[in-house]
Amino acid sequence: IFMDKKIEVPRTKYHRIVNFLCQLLLAGIFVWLFIMWRQIPDQIPKHYNGVGEIDSWGSKYTLLFCPIVAVFMYLGIGLLEKYPEIWNTGVEITKKNKVQIYSVIKNMIVTLKFVMVFIFTYITYNDTLVRPLPGWFTPGSLLLTFGPMVFFLIQIYRKR
Repeated sequence: IFMDKKIEVPRTKYHRIVNFLCQLLLAGIFVWLFIMWRQIPDQIPKHYNGVGEIDSWGSKYTLLFCPIVAVFMYLGIGLLEKYPEIWNTGVEITKKNKVQIYSVIKNMIVTLKFVMVFIFTYITYNDTLVRPLPGWFTPGSLLLTFGPMVFFLIQIYRKR
């Protein structure tokens, strides 16, 4: 097995665009909350069941939870993104496949970071409107999360 102490995976245009979209969503949800704060009722949805129905209510200050968690996850995943040597590739890394495998994994990590930011932003936006999540939300979130994982894992398997 070929392993370096520090592995450099080039940052592509795709990575820059996706990171910009993440930052835009995060900034946008905080701006949205700031603009809407006085219009948001004191009681807002705090939790939803599997079909999107509101099953718990909380103070409007609980609205800050999702965006703050999204920021910490964005930063945490961004930190993980910088250290490919700790990634579990699931395949043997050789001199020949090293760049290809790590590039695919970085694409997966960046994509999943966007998906996570999008889901948390959507939940926060929906909460400010005090309405149930649409019925497609749970299956859609699962598809948005696991779909890219399957796609990129197939790419990794093919490039090994």
